[in-house]
Order: sequence, then structure tokens, then C-alpha cells
Amino acid sequence: MEIKIQSLDTIREAAREFIKAMGEHTVFAFYGKMGAGKTTFIKAICEELGVEDVITSPTFAIVNEYRSSTTDELIYHFDFYRIKKLEEVYDMGYEDYFYSGALCFLEWPELIEDILPGDAVKVTIAEQPDGSRLVTF
Repeated sequence: MEIKIQSLDTIREAAREFIKAMGEHTVFAFYGKMGAGKTTFIKAICEELGVEDVITSPTFAIVNEYRSSTTDELIYHFDFYRIKKLEEVYDMGYEDYFYSGALCFLEWPELIEDILPGDAVKVTIAEQPDGSRLVTF
């Protein structure tokens, strides 16, 4: 599936479209170059899912935990950009997150591909020549 994000003005609409297409999947691996809009899109998705907390990139914390105010559902947002060794991810107990049934949105999953669940949905965000973003999954 493809979703086009024309601009930041339409990102929430794109997030709603993404949510409708998520199905029963819980782990979503977001691929894209630095600045492609991974964090911004995940933020919009979380907001559409009812997260009222301030949503920021978990670059230094590796994982941020949010809770939907509408469904009380847990949502985990990971940023593996700073991971140097896979052992760091083992030490943080990644299985407890990935296999919890909670939604998991992962940035920089290419650094941990060996341990991604087999049913993780690969999501690619690419900047287009006109400045829009194309989300494919």
C-alpha cells in the first residue's frame, strides 16, 4: 500500500489512513533516510491513536512509552539510531516489548534486523522531488 503525504498540513489525514490499514499487526519498522519524516509521521500516528503526551524522538532513551487516552492501549516508540551492538537491544529486554501485543513503532530497524519479529511490517518513507513523502508498506 502507498500513502502520499503532500505536506505537514495533511499528515494527520495520512496517519488516519495508515491506522485503518494496520490490521492486527503490532510491530512496524520504519525505514527512511535521515530527515525523511519517520519521527514526524509516528508522532502523527500516535496523536491519531489518542496519545496526549508530548511525543518526541526516543533517540537517547531508545524507547518512549505512551498510552492512548481513548483506548488505554500502550504504544512503544523506539529509535535504534544510537545502537552500537545488538547486545544493547538484548539487554533492554526487547522481547518484552516486541511480543507484548502493544503497538511498537521502530525507527532505524536496519540496525536490529536480525531480531525483528517475522511479522513486523516494513514501512518505508521516502522524500519525493516535490517535497512530499511517500509511505509504502
